[in-house]
Amino acid sequence: MTHDESRSEQATPADTAPDPLRDDIRLLGRILGDVIRDQTTDETFDLVERVRRTAVGGRRDGASAVNRLVHDLTDIDIHGILHVIRAFGWLALLANTAEDVHLELRRRHHLDSGHGAQRGSFQAVLNELIEDLAIDAEVIVERVAHLTVTPVLTAHPTEVRRQTVLEVVNRVADLLERRALYASSQSRLDEIDEAIATEILTLWQTAVLRLSKLRVVDEINEALRYYSTSLFSVVPKLQGDLEDLLRDRLPALSDPAAIDAGGVIRMGSWIGGDRDGNPFVTADVLEQAVSANAIAALRHHLGSVNRLSRQLSMSQRLITPTPALLALADRSGDDSPFRADEPYRRALNGMYARLWGLAARLVTDAPGPAPKFSAVAYASIDELIEDLDTVAQSLRSHGAGLLAHNLVEPVRRSARTFGTHLCSLDLRQNSAVHAAVIAELFATAGVCDEYLDLNEAARCDLLAIELSNPRPLIVERHRYSEVCAGEIAVFETAADLHRRFGPGVIPHLIISKAESPSDVLEVAVLARHVGLIDVADARCDIDIVPLFETIDDLGRAGAVIDSLLSNDVYRQLVAWRHDIHEVMIGYSDSNKDGGYLMSQSALAGAQRDLVAVTASHGVRLRLFHGRGGTVGRGGGPAYDAILAQPPGSVRGRLRITEQGEMVAAKYARPVTARRNLETLVSATMLASSRTSEQLDPDAEMIFDEVAVASFDAYRSLVYGDAEFLGVFNAITPIAEISHLNVGSRPASRTASGRIEDLRAIPWVFAWSQCRLSIPGWYGAGTALEQAGPDQLAALRNAYQRSAAVQTTLSNLAMLLAKVDLEIAAHYAEHLAAGTAGTERIFSIVTREHQRTVAMLSEVRETPDLLIDNPVLARSIRNRFPYLDPLHVLQVELLGRFRRGDHDELVQRGIQLTLNAIATGLRNSG
Repeated sequence: MTHDESRSEQATPADTAPDPLRDDIRLLGRILGDVIRDQTTDETFDLVERVRRTAVGGRRDGASAVNRLVHDLTDIDIHGILHVIRAFGWLALLANTAEDVHLELRRRHHLDSGHGAQRGSFQAVLNELIEDLAIDAEVIVERVAHLTVTPVLTAHPTEVRRQTVLEVVNRVADLLERRALYASSQSRLDEIDEAIATEILTLWQTAVLRLSKLRVVDEINEALRYYSTSLFSVVPKLQGDLEDLLRDRLPALSDPAAIDAGGVIRMGSWIGGDRDGNPFVTADVLEQAVSANAIAALRHHLGSVNRLSRQLSMSQRLITPTPALLALADRSGDDSPFRADEPYRRALNGMYARLWGLAARLVTDAPGPAPKFSAVAYASIDELIEDLDTVAQSLRSHGAGLLAHNLVEPVRRSARTFGTHLCSLDLRQNSAVHAAVIAELFATAGVCDEYLDLNEAARCDLLAIELSNPRPLIVERHRYSEVCAGEIAVFETAADLHRRFGPGVIPHLIISKAESPSDVLEVAVLARHVGLIDVADARCDIDIVPLFETIDDLGRAGAVIDSLLSNDVYRQLVAWRHDIHEVMIGYSDSNKDGGYLMSQSALAGAQRDLVAVTASHGVRLRLFHGRGGTVGRGGGPAYDAILAQPPGSVRGRLRITEQGEMVAAKYARPVTARRNLETLVSATMLASSRTSEQLDPDAEMIFDEVAVASFDAYRSLVYGDAEFLGVFNAITPIAEISHLNVGSRPASRTASGRIEDLRAIPWVFAWSQCRLSIPGWYGAGTALEQAGPDQLAALRNAYQRSAAVQTTLSNLAMLLAKVDLEIAAHYAEHLAAGTAGTERIFSIVTREHQRTVAMLSEVRETPDLLIDNPVLARSIRNRFPYLDPLHVLQVELLGRFRRGDHDELVQRGIQLTLNAIATGLRNSG
């Protein structure tokens, strides 16, 4: 089970068998209990076991056991509280691990039982393309060749999964898989259980929390670990499997060699380049991020080439290599007599030496042993790829095609995919910062003294003129403000990195809070200043990407892009970018701004507008989806979300954020990385090849009307109720979240304390901790209730026919299933009882929740919120009992802290509950 809360699992006969997942969770719980008894005291073990029985028993009766748990957890000293929190925190993590393992086991059982291709797999998508859509084989191959899916990893202030913990959890997962394999051998099971006990003991003696707050460089290094644990192996394998499957399913291809999936997956990152509200991301940090990424990529490539040199031990006395391979060996510089008859080893040793020379030129310290002989460094990674082609072709020439396929091609694909820079690193900054920098530069250079006072048309005219002006904007020896100097340094560093690594290293400049054409043109002027754009040289080396986030901004997105593309100078920049324009749309902030239904309506409307506008200008649109983990931030199953996009908005190109709280679950293990990447690629292939059924205009208008009504209800409470902010601050741990030693970014953009300035991530995360998750559903019930009988009938029909409406309402149901009013009432009673408006607001929220569940059941024609998501239903049954004690103890510790008990152990306990509850909820913020 991944954070994506996947619906892709299909029912099989195994579903009616005894529940092996529950058995494994019980096994892990029993072993954890043994460790607790051994490491603490019998009294602590008895307490944990009593609390566990109470929690599980309460959930078995259909509700939480909060009141009984309060009784069990009363009058416990802080040390006992910490033991209980750690016990249930580790149990939640172990239960998640068992879920992940069993989802993979069920997938394999599904395949082995002959139940056909599983939804979301390459096989299933090819079946639909070939059999249902009757798409010609040559067309499929051409589309795959131009298909690009880019998951963009971001940091997250609540992701606290330490490397040590990840490694232990991965070993537990491997042991559970082995346990399933050796189920019939008791002696094997005993050995495996002993190994699991060893790992769980390690967990118990490992601190979850860090002693210091994460720096940006720490976040960079944490993201890099997913490459070594999964991405380096999975991405080339996945691309190779797609090529093999295409050759198998499309035997009538006129040119099977034309199949090329090597560029299907391109990884991206924001970590070290996202400056929006993060003062710690500087030019130096940007340099560190790119260097760290490059070192990781080069270390991997050097290791792969070195390994190939050991594996390809063929003797020229037994085989006849191609002349090209022999020439490569002769040029290698390896004249060892011990390898005189081993041309592949000599060739690869020379390739290693040349690659090491390239690495030494790009980074300070080449990440690998220096070669034993000198060689001319590669000019680029492309030369390594060409030499790998030579090796593969030679192997095939003497009957060793299997070695070429299984050993050389993965290295070649890896070199092509990750290059010397590993992943694209985006730069992001707020439009207000860009405007202030431009104003300061213009005033200093004598261009315009009052730029910020100009209207939009005047700004655009001035920026267009400046964009074509070759003179420098910087006045030598002038002392600019700290903000201006910092931004100039970042742009200059980006330009330098382009010169060293090529334009793929930093391909996008993203503008958050983009509202107008001038926001985009300002960035173009800054890029022109450092040489990333040169109008005289007819060159634009970087995409400028406006990010439309609020409801109003999404509504203006089409008009803004239309105005930009109508500007002759800017239109030329887009032409130099192959007539492709990228636009980012923000799910998290639009949801925080207007509630879930309005966000979905505004996002869909913006995409339709952008598709039409770019097409009218002869430009291809590439959308970048800024989705979060939970429904309150645009999350939910990615496969369904991609298929639900408006027609023409995918077209073989997809960029999508992978939020930090999701990355561990998706990419910590090869099997989950494989499943998630295959899902993204499959959905993009399918969405690019079929026309989604559209609502008729009347039904579409009804959905938009319902969304507007939900917007009014949501805004009335969140931004219109004068007492709401106080209740939010009291009932949620939002203040305490800012003390977490995990993220480098402040929780709020300013010190105002207003909801408007709070970041979407802590906003959603705080609501999930008290189990209300208001951002993901509030207002929907009122809106649906206000709809008339004819409108509801139209929505029921749309739910059956439209992937977009079905996905929206299913995600809404998924989040409602995680809301727990009994637990939320406990937070309100004990943390917010003295806060003005608490009883009234909680009553409003309760009625809206009941209204939303009832109306959603009417539209979907079922009272079962998870009828279409049995995987999540099972997960909730297994996971949620272990969260109830954590909620009770979080409330207890928050109460102590707010009453003035700032003991270090109390603060540690609060942080542990924040982490443990997030772990149990999985997609939490």
